[in-house]
Amino acid sequence: MDLRIFTEPQQGASYDTLLTVAKAAEDLGFDAFFRSDHYLSMGSADGLPGPTDAWITLAGLARETKRIRLGTLMTAGTFRLPGVLAIQVAQVDQMSGGRVELGLGAGWFEEEHRAYGIPFPKEKFARLEEQLAIVTGLWATETGKTFTYQGRHYQLQDSPALPKPAQSRVPVLIGGHGATRTPRLAARYADEFNIPFASVEDTERQFGRVRAAAEETGRKADDLLYSNALVVCAGKDDAEVARRAAAIGREVDELRANGLAGSPAEIVDKLGRYAAVGSSRVYLQVLDLDDLDHLELISTQIQSQLS
Repeated sequence: MDLRIFTEPQQGASYDTLLTVAKAAEDLGFDAFFRSDHYLSMGSADGLPGPTDAWITLAGLARETKRIRLGTLMTAGTFRLPGVLAIQVAQVDQMSGGRVELGLGAGWFEEEHRAYGIPFPKEKFARLEEQLAIVTGLWATETGKTFTYQGRHYQLQDSPALPKPAQSRVPVLIGGHGATRTPRLAARYADEFNIPFASVEDTERQFGRVRAAAEETGRKADDLLYSNALVVCAGKDDAEVARRAAAIGREVDELRANGLAGSPAEIVDKLGRYAAVGSSRVYLQVLDLDDLDHLELISTQIQSQLS
Protein backbone atom coordinates (compact mmCIF):
# COMPACT_ATOMS: atom_id res chain seq x y z
CA MET A 1 0.00 0.00 0.00
CA ASP A 2 1.26 3.47 -0.93
CA LEU A 3 1.17 6.18 1.71
CA ARG A 4 0.92 9.79 0.61
CA ILE A 5 1.02 12.98 2.66
CA PHE A 6 -2.06 15.19 2.34
CA THR A 7 -2.10 18.72 3.77
CA GLU A 8 -4.80 21.35 4.41
CA PRO A 9 -2.91 24.66 4.05
CA GLN A 10 -6.04 26.81 4.32
CA GLN A 11 -6.00 26.04 8.03
CA GLY A 12 -2.77 28.02 8.34
CA ALA A 13 0.46 27.40 6.45
CA SER A 14 2.93 29.47 4.47
CA TYR A 15 4.65 28.26 1.31
CA ASP A 16 7.86 27.79 3.32
CA THR A 17 6.02 25.47 5.72
CA LEU A 18 4.62 23.44 2.84
CA LEU A 19 8.05 23.22 1.25
CA THR A 20 9.52 21.94 4.52
CA VAL A 21 6.83 19.27 4.79
CA ALA A 22 7.14 18.26 1.13
CA LYS A 23 10.92 17.89 1.40
CA ALA A 24 10.57 15.90 4.62
CA ALA A 25 7.99 13.64 2.96
CA GLU A 26 10.37 13.09 0.05
CA ASP A 27 13.33 12.36 2.29
CA LEU A 28 11.27 9.95 4.39
CA GLY A 29 10.24 7.90 1.37
CA PHE A 30 6.59 8.83 1.02
CA ASP A 31 5.12 8.40 -2.45
CA ALA A 32 3.58 11.84 -2.87
CA PHE A 33 2.75 15.23 -1.39
CA PHE A 34 -0.79 16.46 -2.00
CA ARG A 35 -2.64 19.50 -0.82
CA SER A 36 -6.22 20.74 -0.69
CA ASP A 37 -7.46 23.58 -2.88
CA HIS A 38 -9.19 26.06 -0.57
CA TYR A 39 -8.94 29.78 0.11
CA LEU A 40 -10.67 29.98 3.50
CA SER A 41 -9.99 28.26 6.80
CA MET A 42 -12.60 26.01 8.37
CA GLY A 43 -13.70 25.60 11.95
CA SER A 44 -11.87 27.55 14.64
CA ALA A 45 -8.53 27.88 12.77
CA ASP A 46 -7.42 31.47 12.15
CA GLY A 47 -5.86 30.56 8.80
CA LEU A 48 -2.80 32.74 9.39
CA PRO A 49 -0.75 33.83 7.51
CA GLY A 50 -3.44 33.43 4.83
CA PRO A 51 -4.27 31.14 1.93
CA THR A 52 -1.83 29.84 -0.64
CA ASP A 53 -2.90 28.92 -4.15
CA ALA A 54 -2.71 25.19 -4.87
CA TRP A 55 -1.16 25.32 -8.33
CA ILE A 56 1.26 28.14 -7.53
CA THR A 57 2.38 26.09 -4.53
CA LEU A 58 2.83 22.96 -6.64
CA ALA A 59 4.77 24.90 -9.27
CA GLY A 60 7.23 25.99 -6.60
CA LEU A 61 7.49 22.49 -5.17
CA ALA A 62 8.01 21.10 -8.66
CA ARG A 63 11.31 22.99 -8.85
CA GLU A 64 12.40 22.29 -5.27
CA THR A 65 11.76 18.54 -5.06
CA LYS A 66 13.17 15.71 -7.16
CA ARG A 67 11.24 12.46 -6.73
CA ILE A 68 7.97 12.89 -4.90
CA ARG A 69 4.75 13.14 -6.88
CA LEU A 70 2.61 16.26 -6.48
CA GLY A 71 -1.11 16.83 -6.71
CA THR A 72 -4.42 18.08 -5.38
CA LEU A 73 -7.28 16.57 -3.40
CA MET A 74 -9.27 18.15 -4.95
CA THR A 75 -8.84 21.13 -7.26
CA ALA A 76 -12.13 23.04 -7.14
CA GLY A 77 -13.82 23.17 -10.51
CA THR A 78 -15.32 26.54 -9.57
CA PHE A 79 -11.93 28.24 -9.22
CA ARG A 80 -10.48 27.94 -12.73
CA LEU A 81 -11.72 27.80 -16.31
CA PRO A 82 -10.97 24.34 -17.72
CA GLY A 83 -8.79 25.57 -20.58
CA VAL A 84 -6.68 27.61 -18.16
CA LEU A 85 -6.47 24.69 -15.74
CA ALA A 86 -5.23 22.39 -18.51
CA ILE A 87 -2.43 24.88 -19.25
CA GLN A 88 -1.52 25.29 -15.58
CA VAL A 89 -1.35 21.58 -14.84
CA ALA A 90 0.59 20.83 -18.04
CA GLN A 91 3.12 23.53 -17.20
CA VAL A 92 3.62 22.32 -13.64
CA ASP A 93 3.99 18.78 -14.97
CA GLN A 94 6.75 20.01 -17.26
CA MET A 95 8.37 21.91 -14.39
CA SER A 96 8.39 18.74 -12.27
CA GLY A 97 9.65 16.43 -14.97
CA GLY A 98 6.37 14.54 -15.10
CA ARG A 99 5.38 14.13 -11.44
CA VAL A 100 1.96 15.81 -11.32
CA GLU A 101 -1.49 14.32 -10.69
CA LEU A 102 -4.79 16.18 -10.95
CA GLY A 103 -7.59 15.61 -8.50
CA LEU A 104 -10.60 17.52 -9.79
CA GLY A 105 -13.89 18.05 -7.97
CA ALA A 106 -16.97 20.19 -8.35
CA GLY A 107 -16.22 22.62 -5.49
CA TRP A 108 -18.45 22.81 -2.43
CA PHE A 109 -17.42 25.45 0.14
CA GLU A 110 -19.76 28.34 -0.63
CA GLU A 111 -18.40 30.62 2.09
CA GLU A 112 -14.93 30.84 0.54
CA HIS A 113 -16.48 31.79 -2.78
CA ARG A 114 -18.32 34.68 -1.14
CA ALA A 115 -15.17 35.73 0.73
CA TYR A 116 -13.10 36.09 -2.45
CA GLY A 117 -15.74 37.01 -5.02
CA ILE A 118 -15.72 33.67 -6.83
CA PRO A 119 -18.98 32.70 -8.56
CA PHE A 120 -20.69 29.70 -6.98
CA PRO A 121 -22.97 28.23 -9.65
CA LYS A 122 -25.89 25.97 -8.81
CA GLU A 123 -25.10 23.40 -11.51
CA LYS A 124 -21.63 22.43 -10.36
CA PHE A 125 -21.68 18.75 -11.25
CA ALA A 126 -22.66 19.30 -14.89
CA ARG A 127 -19.84 21.84 -15.13
CA LEU A 128 -17.41 19.33 -13.64
CA GLU A 129 -18.30 16.78 -16.30
CA GLU A 130 -17.59 19.31 -19.05
CA GLN A 131 -14.36 20.37 -17.34
CA LEU A 132 -13.11 16.79 -17.28
CA ALA A 133 -13.96 16.36 -20.96
CA ILE A 134 -12.12 19.57 -21.85
CA VAL A 135 -8.99 19.10 -19.74
CA THR A 136 -8.45 15.50 -20.82
CA GLY A 137 -9.46 16.33 -24.39
CA LEU A 138 -6.93 19.15 -24.67
CA TRP A 139 -4.11 16.94 -23.39
CA ALA A 140 -5.09 14.06 -25.70
CA THR A 141 -5.24 16.20 -28.85
CA GLU A 142 -2.38 15.37 -31.21
CA THR A 143 0.19 18.14 -31.56
CA GLY A 144 -0.54 20.10 -34.72
CA LYS A 145 -4.27 19.47 -34.53
CA THR A 146 -6.94 21.55 -32.81
CA PHE A 147 -9.58 20.87 -30.17
CA THR A 148 -13.15 22.12 -30.36
CA TYR A 149 -15.80 21.61 -27.69
CA GLN A 150 -19.38 22.83 -27.64
CA GLY A 151 -20.94 22.29 -24.24
CA ARG A 152 -23.68 23.94 -22.27
CA HIS A 153 -21.28 25.67 -19.91
CA TYR A 154 -18.04 25.90 -21.90
CA GLN A 155 -17.21 26.34 -25.56
CA LEU A 156 -13.75 26.05 -27.12
CA GLN A 157 -13.11 26.71 -30.79
CA ASP A 158 -10.01 25.50 -32.66
CA SER A 159 -7.79 25.45 -29.58
CA PRO A 160 -4.17 24.52 -30.35
CA ALA A 161 -4.40 22.37 -27.20
CA LEU A 162 -1.00 23.44 -25.94
CA PRO A 163 1.13 23.02 -23.92
CA LYS A 164 1.35 19.28 -23.44
CA PRO A 165 2.24 17.71 -20.09
CA ALA A 166 5.57 15.94 -19.72
CA GLN A 167 3.72 12.70 -18.97
CA SER A 168 1.91 10.95 -21.78
CA ARG A 169 -1.10 10.99 -19.47
CA VAL A 170 -1.43 13.02 -16.28
CA PRO A 171 -3.25 10.79 -13.77
CA VAL A 172 -6.73 12.12 -13.04
CA LEU A 173 -8.34 11.53 -9.64
CA ILE A 174 -12.07 11.72 -9.03
CA GLY A 175 -13.58 11.13 -5.62
CA GLY A 176 -16.54 11.42 -3.34
CA HIS A 177 -19.47 9.65 -1.74
CA GLY A 178 -22.09 10.12 -4.44
CA ALA A 179 -23.88 6.90 -5.32
CA THR A 180 -24.62 7.42 -9.01
CA ARG A 181 -23.08 10.35 -10.84
CA THR A 182 -19.69 10.21 -9.12
CA PRO A 183 -19.04 6.53 -10.00
CA ARG A 184 -20.14 7.23 -13.57
CA LEU A 185 -17.72 10.15 -13.93
CA ALA A 186 -14.90 8.13 -12.38
CA ALA A 187 -15.55 5.26 -14.75
CA ARG A 188 -15.32 7.57 -17.73
CA TYR A 189 -12.44 9.87 -16.82
CA ALA A 190 -10.49 8.73 -13.76
CA ASP A 191 -7.25 6.85 -13.37
CA GLU A 192 -7.85 6.74 -9.62
CA PHE A 193 -10.96 6.85 -7.47
CA ASN A 194 -10.61 8.32 -3.98
CA ILE A 195 -13.10 8.23 -1.14
CA PRO A 196 -12.41 10.75 1.64
CA PHE A 197 -12.95 10.15 5.35
CA ALA A 198 -15.02 6.98 5.03
CA SER A 199 -15.35 3.85 7.12
CA VAL A 200 -14.17 0.49 5.85
CA GLU A 201 -17.80 -0.49 5.22
CA ASP A 202 -18.63 2.69 3.28
CA THR A 203 -15.38 2.35 1.36
CA GLU A 204 -16.23 -1.17 0.25
CA ARG A 205 -19.71 -0.09 -0.83
CA GLN A 206 -18.47 2.90 -2.85
CA PHE A 207 -15.62 0.98 -4.48
CA GLY A 208 -18.20 -1.58 -5.57
CA ARG A 209 -20.28 1.13 -7.23
CA VAL A 210 -17.27 2.48 -9.09
CA ARG A 211 -16.16 -0.98 -10.20
CA ALA A 212 -19.66 -1.70 -11.53
CA ALA A 213 -19.79 1.65 -13.34
CA ALA A 214 -16.42 0.97 -14.94
CA GLU A 215 -17.56 -2.39 -16.26
CA GLU A 216 -20.76 -0.82 -17.60
CA THR A 217 -18.66 1.59 -19.66
CA GLY A 218 -16.52 -1.21 -21.06
CA ARG A 219 -13.50 -0.68 -18.79
CA LYS A 220 -12.02 -3.32 -16.58
CA ALA A 221 -12.73 -2.44 -12.97
CA ASP A 222 -9.06 -2.99 -12.12
CA ASP A 223 -8.05 -0.33 -14.65
CA LEU A 224 -8.70 2.17 -11.84
CA LEU A 225 -6.66 2.51 -8.68
CA TYR A 226 -8.77 2.78 -5.50
CA SER A 227 -7.70 4.95 -2.56
CA ASN A 228 -8.76 6.54 0.71
CA ALA A 229 -8.04 9.83 2.43
CA LEU A 230 -7.93 9.55 6.23
CA VAL A 231 -6.78 11.79 9.06
CA VAL A 232 -3.73 10.39 10.85
CA CYS A 233 -2.65 10.74 14.48
CA ALA A 234 0.08 8.28 15.44
CA GLY A 235 2.11 7.98 18.62
CA LYS A 236 4.61 5.68 20.25
CA ASP A 237 2.34 5.48 23.30
CA ASP A 238 -1.06 6.73 24.50
CA ALA A 239 0.39 9.96 25.87
CA GLU A 240 1.94 10.87 22.52
CA VAL A 241 -1.29 10.07 20.67
CA ALA A 242 -3.23 12.25 23.13
CA ARG A 243 -0.74 15.10 22.73
CA ARG A 244 -1.00 15.01 18.96
CA ALA A 245 -4.80 14.82 19.06
CA ALA A 246 -4.95 17.86 21.36
CA ALA A 247 -2.63 19.79 19.03
CA ILE A 248 -5.18 19.49 16.21
CA GLY A 249 -8.22 20.01 18.43
CA ARG A 250 -9.56 16.47 18.13
CA GLU A 251 -10.47 13.68 20.56
CA VAL A 252 -8.52 10.42 20.48
CA ASP A 253 -11.62 8.21 20.49
CA GLU A 254 -13.14 10.16 17.60
CA LEU A 255 -9.91 9.92 15.61
CA ARG A 256 -9.72 6.19 16.25
CA ALA A 257 -13.28 5.78 15.02
CA ASN A 258 -13.08 8.05 11.98
CA GLY A 259 -9.43 7.95 10.97
CA LEU A 260 -6.08 6.36 11.65
CA ALA A 261 -5.12 6.95 15.27
CA GLY A 262 -3.16 5.11 17.90
CA SER A 263 0.05 3.14 17.96
CA PRO A 264 1.83 2.10 14.76
CA ALA A 265 0.52 -1.44 15.27
CA GLU A 266 -3.07 -0.19 15.57
CA ILE A 267 -2.75 1.90 12.42
CA VAL A 268 -1.13 -0.89 10.41
CA ASP A 269 -3.98 -3.17 11.45
CA LYS A 270 -6.62 -0.67 10.33
CA LEU A 271 -4.83 -0.03 7.05
CA GLY A 272 -4.98 -3.77 6.49
CA ARG A 273 -8.75 -3.63 6.78
CA TYR A 274 -8.91 -0.95 4.09
CA ALA A 275 -6.56 -2.97 1.90
CA ALA A 276 -8.84 -5.98 2.28
CA VAL A 277 -11.71 -4.08 0.61
CA GLY A 278 -9.58 -2.91 -2.30
CA SER A 279 -7.71 0.20 -1.20
CA SER A 280 -4.13 0.28 -2.45
CA ARG A 281 -3.27 3.88 -1.51
CA VAL A 282 -4.01 6.11 1.46
CA TYR A 283 -3.64 9.89 1.65
CA LEU A 284 -2.70 10.67 5.23
CA GLN A 285 -4.29 13.95 6.25
CA VAL A 286 -1.60 15.59 8.39
CA LEU A 287 -3.03 18.59 10.24
CA ASP A 288 -0.09 19.71 12.41
CA LEU A 289 2.46 20.74 9.78
CA ASP A 290 5.06 21.76 12.36
CA ASP A 291 5.31 18.22 13.78
CA LEU A 292 7.88 16.62 11.49
CA ASP A 293 8.57 13.95 14.11
CA HIS A 294 5.07 12.68 13.33
CA LEU A 295 6.07 12.10 9.71
CA GLU A 296 9.24 10.32 10.78
CA LEU A 297 7.29 8.01 13.10
CA ILE A 298 4.83 7.15 10.32
CA SER A 299 7.69 6.48 7.91
CA THR A 300 9.81 4.33 10.19
CA GLN A 301 7.11 2.49 12.13
CA ILE A 302 4.13 2.28 9.76
CA GLN A 303 5.23 2.72 6.17
CA SER A 304 8.13 0.33 6.68
CA GLN A 305 5.69 -2.45 7.63
CA LEU A 306 3.52 -1.90 4.56
CA SER A 307 6.31 -2.11 2.02
